[in-house]
Amino acid sequence: MPATRNIWAVIPVKEVTGAKQRLNGGVPPHLHVPLVRTMLEDVVAAVSQARGLAGFIIATLDPVAQTLAQRHGGRIFTDDARSGHTGVVAAAARRLAAEGADAILQLPGDIPLVTATEIDQVIALHQPGPSFTIVPSHDDKGSNTVVVSPPTAVPLKFGDDSFYPHLKSARDHGIMPQVVRLPGIARDIDHLEDLIEFARLGSATRTQAFLDRHDFIHWGRVRAHTCDLVTEADPTR
Repeated sequence: MPATRNIWAVIPVKEVTGAKQRLNGGVPPHLHVPLVRTMLEDVVAAVSQARGLAGFIIATLDPVAQTLAQRHGGRIFTDDARSGHTGVVAAAARRLAAEGADAILQLPGDIPLVTATEIDQVIALHQPGPSFTIVPSHDDKGSNTVVVSPPTAVPLKFGDDSFYPHLKSARDHGIMPQVVRLPGIARDIDHLEDLIEFARLGSATRTQAFLDRHDFIHWGRVRAHTCDLVTEADPTR
């Protein structure tokens, strides 16, 4: 499915040493940064192979993420790169709108099960603008992929519970949101439990290979069990 609309994907990436702090208690310190970068590489590989996109951008100051973008033929934006996920996406939307893009498709770097096929499905279902398409996380809390036409038609605000507020925001701006549910995009990795569930799926991803190589199923369960014991011992935690 060749790109017929000028739709650009944007992946905001924190400087990796400060990313995914919620995994710190469950992932050994020496594996934390390599794991975050491996998940990002799965996402970038999928985006770079999606045929419905005009191209993709990694919005970041992180040098490893910038190298990854270059390796896969992407662009690099540094506008408001330290202003958080919401600020980065807003800056990218403004820049893409100024360049004449039809739409922005944002997705995070922590959905390693995403595939090019899923991205193309979202694009195929996305209507001509003004329009808004969203793929929620598996728990209907997060907004794991959002497509907005034109790029600045609906202001986006990301957080732990952004899905329903985004639906409201689209309606408030006169657009009926379209919800698409896709299992790969839906599976984000925020907590140790997410990582354990991901590992049990046995996917053909770089992230799965990384976890297998470091015997994650063993130490992940041990750390999850330890966390449970601590919680039981101290119910105020």
